[in-house]
This record gives sequence, structure tokens and C-alpha cells, in this order.
Amino acid sequence: MDPFLAPTPFFDYDHPHVEAWIRRQLDGVGDDPVTQIQHLYLAVRDGIRYNPYVFQTNPSSFKASDALKRGESYCIPKAVLLGAAARAIGIPSRLGLADVRNHLSSPRLIEFLQSDIFRMHGYIELFIAGQRVKATPAFNAALCETMNVEPLEFDGYHDSVFQAYTASGDAHMEYVADHGVFPDVPHEFIVSGIRSAYSHLFDHEGNATGFSGSLERDIANRRSAPQTT
Repeated sequence: MDPFLAPTPFFDYDHPHVEAWIRRQLDGVGDDPVTQIQHLYLAVRDGIRYNPYVFQTNPSSFKASDALKRGESYCIPKAVLLGAAARAIGIPSRLGLADVRNHLSSPRLIEFLQSDIFRMHGYIELFIAGQRVKATPAFNAALCETMNVEPLEFDGYHDSVFQAYTASGDAHMEYVADHGVFPDVPHEFIVSGIRSAYSHLFDHEGNATGFSGSLERDIANRRSAPQTT
């Protein structure tokens, strides 16, 4: 079977919960693959809340089924969930990784990471309608609205990879390094890259210890904080 269509331990669309979720999302949608992937994209983007603080190093946390079970995740597992669903309906997919600056974030998150570069940002590349297109279902619409950023739409025909500007026109996000695309999750490569970029968040044995919090709570706390002049 094509490696970009096969289920894997990470792209586990053969997991019963993932299978059932896909069926629910596509109920009444019809057989057109572009329409199907549009529905699946929105289901991942808005149905799984974005929260980078939930990062873990264990391989199971990168699975499509784990993102679905948790109901919140970050860019890589959300991309994998969309890619797994795409494979389930016959659309080849592979994971893309890049480093980005000025990600959707908060001052606390920047301080937490000690960097404005977000290492190993994940998106999914799909082969559909005779072409390869990129989709990024990471940032749910409610979060984007709160942060004054238009949510990324995906029509199935054009790349949808980042919000270059806020709704008010301010520069917001840019890709600074491309790590390529992969038929499956390169777990060790990802963890090694994140560990090297944010070593202060790992113990001496290389286990993540500092990841805890909620991006939505960061924003809520900042908005409720007394304003100083």
C-alpha cells in the first residue's frame, strides 16, 4: 500500500474511536473528496483546541487518536489527525515540519519558551485533485478571534499554512526554517529538535518537565489583569 495512505501507529485511522469520529464528521456530506476534506479540516481545527503546553515526549502523545481523546493538542498531533482522516478516505498525506516566528502565542508562552521561534511547527500535506496542497488545522477559530487573527480556511485546492498578518494588518507570523515532509511522524527527530531548542524545559534524562498551562488561560488572565499607565 502507498506509504502516504497506510495507517501507522501515529496515523492510526484504524483506531475504533478515530473511525467512528470520521464517520460522524462525514455523515451526509457526500462522496466528493474535496468537500469531505473541507469538513474534516474544520472538525480538526475547531473540534480540538490548540494548546502547546500539552506537549509530551512519549510517542503515544503524537497519535491521531490521542489528539482526539484529549480534545486539545498542538500543531503536530492535530495535523496528524487530519492526515489520518485524509488517508482513511483515500487522500494521500504526509507530515510537514518547519520552524516559525511570531506564532499564535502569549507573552507568558514566549517567556516560558525563552524564544519567539517555535520549533517543529506541524502542518499536513495532501495530494488531492491532482496536486499537493498544505493545510494547517492547528489554531481553532475561537482562539483566533480572541487573538485578533483570522482563522485559517482551507478550500482543498490552495495552500493554507499561516496567518501572515493579524486582522488589523500587523505582521504576525513567518516560516524561518523548513525541515521537510515525512510519511510518518519522525518522533525522535521532533523530540530532539524541541529538546535542543528549549533545553530548560527538560530534566537531565531528557524528559519534558516544564510543560504545563493553557494558552486560552494565558489570554484570559492577561485580559483580566489591571491595566497600568
